Amino acid sequence: MQKNLTTGSVSRTILSFSLPYLLSYFLQTLYGMADLYIIGRFDPVASTTAVAIGSQVMHMLTVMLVGLAMGSTVRIGRCVGARQDEETSRSIGNTVTLFLGLALVLTVVLTTLARPVALLVRTPEEAVDGASTYLTICFLGIPFITAYNVIASIFRGLGDSRSPMYFVAVACAANIALDFLFIGCLRMGPAGAALGTVLAQAISVVVSLAVIRRSHSGISLRREHLRPRADVMCGLLAVGLPVAAQDGFIQISFLIITAIANSRGLTDSAAVGIVEKIISFLFLVPSSMLSTVSALCAQNLGAGQLQRARQTLLYAIRIAVSFGLCVAFVVQFAAEPMVGLFVRDKDIGVMIAGGQYLRGYVWDCVLAGVHFCFSGYFCACNRSGLSFLHNVISICLARVPLAWAASRFFPQTLLPMGLATATGSGVSVLVCLIAYTWLRRRQSQEGTPLGT
Repeated sequence: MQKNLTTGSVSRTILSFSLPYLLSYFLQTLYGMADLYIIGRFDPVASTTAVAIGSQVMHMLTVMLVGLAMGSTVRIGRCVGARQDEETSRSIGNTVTLFLGLALVLTVVLTTLARPVALLVRTPEEAVDGASTYLTICFLGIPFITAYNVIASIFRGLGDSRSPMYFVAVACAANIALDFLFIGCLRMGPAGAALGTVLAQAISVVVSLAVIRRSHSGISLRREHLRPRADVMCGLLAVGLPVAAQDGFIQISFLIITAIANSRGLTDSAAVGIVEKIISFLFLVPSSMLSTVSALCAQNLGAGQLQRARQTLLYAIRIAVSFGLCVAFVVQFAAEPMVGLFVRDKDIGVMIAGGQYLRGYVWDCVLAGVHFCFSGYFCACNRSGLSFLHNVISICLARVPLAWAASRFFPQTLLPMGLATATGSGVSVLVCLIAYTWLRRRQSQEGTPLGT
């Protein structure tokens, strides 16, 4: 259902939009963590490592799809803000066409590359078979994964963050139940974890389509809206491609860091994989702020309300930083117990290594929260290239080289590797501040709203 996000209190609008998205992301992260938690209860470390590495690869693919879909969220949001109903429908139809074709191509190509991908990230020998099996099944489920994320991006562009929350709740419940069935009862190991994830996504898509069909969602879609149009496709891709490339580079950098950790042995590999899952959970608020800022600012810029868009950005940064500082403080005292939740028989080596990595990595929650908000704002301004730029700079100048140096010069601890990631986000924040200042000056000189 369409919702106007251009009126009322800015802070209340942010909270009313972001809380459903926050819960959605919480549930989505929960069922991602459920794979790791449940297999850690029933299978040895090799299986945990296989699922951790496989799920990280799938996370990379998913965030790139979500990044590409950001183009749809922003374009639909701008059309809604400008009250252009027919253009909104065209944007939705072209989104469906674009992602349907992309999902089919990815499924065919990636299914044949599952084992090479597992080897590429230097998966420990004991976990290669499990990781390649996990990836094969998940790659076959790409159409369902794509469909869910596209449906969610469309609804958020319309100003509705609640419906995606209900859809992911269905997926979460189904995934947890299927994990216990496939991993606990049928002892299918990594294959069971992957199958549970794919089937849960499929169930969620079926439910969401049934709800859309029976409810007054505000979506008017006819056959002609599905026909590709150059101007609409270019509008979607102009925002989506830089964000997808940015997210891809970020995830590649994390895969490189994972490969560095994998070369240190099974213990450090498992520790890094577990911490990545924990961090994905702790990034709930920063990630929700990114989507919130992009959706709200898109509608406000479409309606010509530049000042309200800027206020949305500043409020979101305050929320993200406050949350990040609280989380970083707590983790300094609870790192090992948090890692221990995902370790069978409380493997002390994995808990200690994971605790070291988490204590350094957690500061990324503070710094990433800031540049996530800026990225959302840049996307809403049709300046997603700036998001791509700051991430590439941080990856090339800080995150990867510092992680490599930390692994080489500090072989007995993972703490410096964790700090290297946070340092990369610090570089991103600096670049974002420079870019934002430049945009403000350009708007002042030209006398026109940013992003028009």
